[in-house]
Amino acid sequence: MSQFQGTFKRYEKKYLLSEMAYKQLRARLQDKLNVDAYGNTTICNIYFDTPSYQLVRTSMEKPVYKEKLRLRSYGTPQEGDIVFIELKKKYKGVVYKRREKLELNKAENYLYDKKPAEENSQIIREIDWFLQFYKDIAPAMYISYERVAMYGLEDSELRVTFDTNILWREDTLFLEAGNYGNALLPEGYRLMEIKIPGTMPLWLTHILDELKIYPTSFSKYGRGYEQLTNRNIYERMGGKKYA
Repeated sequence: MSQFQGTFKRYEKKYLLSEMAYKQLRARLQDKLNVDAYGNTTICNIYFDTPSYQLVRTSMEKPVYKEKLRLRSYGTPQEGDIVFIELKKKYKGVVYKRREKLELNKAENYLYDKKPAEENSQIIREIDWFLQFYKDIAPAMYISYERVAMYGLEDSELRVTFDTNILWREDTLFLEAGNYGNALLPEGYRLMEIKIPGTMPLWLTHILDELKIYPTSFSKYGRGYEQLTNRNIYERMGGKKYA
């Protein structure tokens, strides 16, 4: 990745787009945004939670404050590759993210086996506190997707991302196991996220209004948890194994 950034503070708005809406929007954005240097990137995540799924269930209740912890890689990592531990918090609509980079095996030793991290940064200390508070936290779900990220030509802090092929699974919870799982969205749909440090540009608001593209409440982990719960209920009622 480019120059490492460990802290973020921004607003994030999400939108579900059909294929037609996506094509119309991309045509309108071609003179306003550029695709970043990485083009189409595979992003892989392990979300951590308690055995009762306390974090995701709390998040789905839409509280004023919520938080989550994940381990992220860009592509499927191998031993020695750099991955990112991300502690993400949301308070009154503002997203605060803390991110630390570690080698894959060191990150797994730290998060999976609860071994002390060799680093002693402020961000690691915040993650330490989180791990101590949620004492039984463990890997809970794998989520991967293909992402195209764009940035504003006039304001590079404006970021717009498009995610497709969003997959989830609740077993084999290791980044190095590869990206496979259950589809999160219907075929032909993608998730757009607009990430801004403050107010959305007026020109972008006008484009979204003209195309009738409206924000929605959407969490990849939350949607995956809903599908997992529905599958478990279906199987307990005697249905065939969820495909």
